[in-house]
Amino acid sequence: MQLNLSRTDLFHSARLKLTGFYFAILVIFCLLLTFGVRAVTDHELSRGDDAQRGTVHRLFQRYADLGDGGPSFAPPNDHDFATAQQRQADATRQRLNRDFILIDIGLLGLGAVLSYWYAGRTLRPIEQAHEQQKRFTSDSSHELRTPLASMRLENEVFLRQKHFSEPEARQLIASNLEEVDRLEKLASNLLALSSYERGLAAHAPTVVGELVAEAVTRAQRAEGAATVAFTQEVTPAMVDVNRESLIELLTIVLDNAVKYGPKNGPVEITGQLQAERYVVTVRDHGPGIQEADLPHIFERMYRGDKARSSKVSGHGIGLSLARQIAVANEAELYARNAPGGGAEFILSLQ
Repeated sequence: MQLNLSRTDLFHSARLKLTGFYFAILVIFCLLLTFGVRAVTDHELSRGDDAQRGTVHRLFQRYADLGDGGPSFAPPNDHDFATAQQRQADATRQRLNRDFILIDIGLLGLGAVLSYWYAGRTLRPIEQAHEQQKRFTSDSSHELRTPLASMRLENEVFLRQKHFSEPEARQLIASNLEEVDRLEKLASNLLALSSYERGLAAHAPTVVGELVAEAVTRAQRAEGAATVAFTQEVTPAMVDVNRESLIELLTIVLDNAVKYGPKNGPVEITGQLQAERYVVTVRDHGPGIQEADLPHIFERMYRGDKARSSKVSGHGIGLSLARQIAVANEAELYARNAPGGGAEFILSLQ
């Protein structure tokens, strides 16, 4: 709980600081704009006053020239006219200053709200990444501790026995090897995930049917796949991908379909051209994916509540690895629930 509060306080403090930064930029912008417009307005008012005095003076002078030239008429005094213009200009400037202040207050008030909102929006991806990293660390620790705790418990119980037979020792060693294999697979998946994040080797034109056939062959070797019927309806086509990585991606998706589909149910693989892209769909006939889990199933170490049951093995890295392989191949991978039941994984290739 303390960690959650600390994280909340951390991002709240960062949001306030970022809000202050955005607001300071807005204040500087408003001040520069206000003083700039004010200077231009003063300059134009001064020019207007000069031009107005010259125009009026010429009009009176022309009127005087057209008259009888008697002493009763004289052009207005420039000083008096300038004083009247100055009073009018001062009143105009006061109104402008008042309008500028009101506009600036309104803009700064709105800017403060928008700055706080935009600061939150800016930090949201960082906060989400932090949350994902925290969950990944927690789940990784859990996945590592589970086999280690199991091995420790088995060994401690075994060592407390005063006498043990060779079959019992072999059984213990076999159990320990299973846990070591589990740890090895976890480490291999983590290394592969890191490797694919750094990029792939060069792509090459590859026949889709060959990719699917090889992936099915590998998936059939997985535990529980012996009774599953794989059906393939793949339209012949060539795609520009990294062959080995795409086979690994399809194998992960097929293995996922075997785990969550019925033991004797089919797994359907279809492939066809759609709008200048080649789409491969893998469907199982299991219970499907919970709506709450759909946005997260490609996150590292994420496993839904149903997936965490002891009936389903795995570490929650496979689908994350599959998504990273798709990105590295400039492809798209997403999941949805099929209308007739079960889950569908759709791979869209260029």
